[in-house]
Amino acid sequence: MQFRNRQDFWAGVMFIAIGGAFAFFSTNYELGTPARMGPGYFPMMLGILLAILGVIISWQSFAKTSEKTEIAPTGWREILLILASVAVFGFTLPSLGMVVAVTLMILISSVAAYDFVWKETLISVVVLLILSYLVFVKGLELQFPVWPKFLTA
Repeated sequence: MQFRNRQDFWAGVMFIAIGGAFAFFSTNYELGTPARMGPGYFPMMLGILLAILGVIISWQSFAKTSEKTEIAPTGWREILLILASVAVFGFTLPSLGMVVAVTLMILISSVAAYDFVWKETLISVVVLLILSYLVFVKGLELQFPVWPKFLTA
């Protein structure tokens, strides 16, 4: 048997791996019963369903009616820039505040786009800063610094 649709096959394998990991790690928590669910019940069921979905998707990649596809090259540069932007946000939020952290995160992640435009990026920074302030600081009243520590001291 030879698989025709490589994208579906590897997507199914990914679902099986993630679902299996969820199911495996949820065994550390009490499962309970469907009537009295414990903290591990939902992750266990979600993991099992995800793994079953992965098996179905992978199985369909072997069908003769399946469209023949190849896997596109992985954009490692984009993946690393997005991960770096999230890491920079996490490291800078406590000391530099939300304004600087969100701005850095958006600027770094925007560089990952092929059609990067400064004007659009700056508009995104302003809009997301306003929305972040309204939702997290005013709406949810989360306690984290908005401005850098050296400006508020």
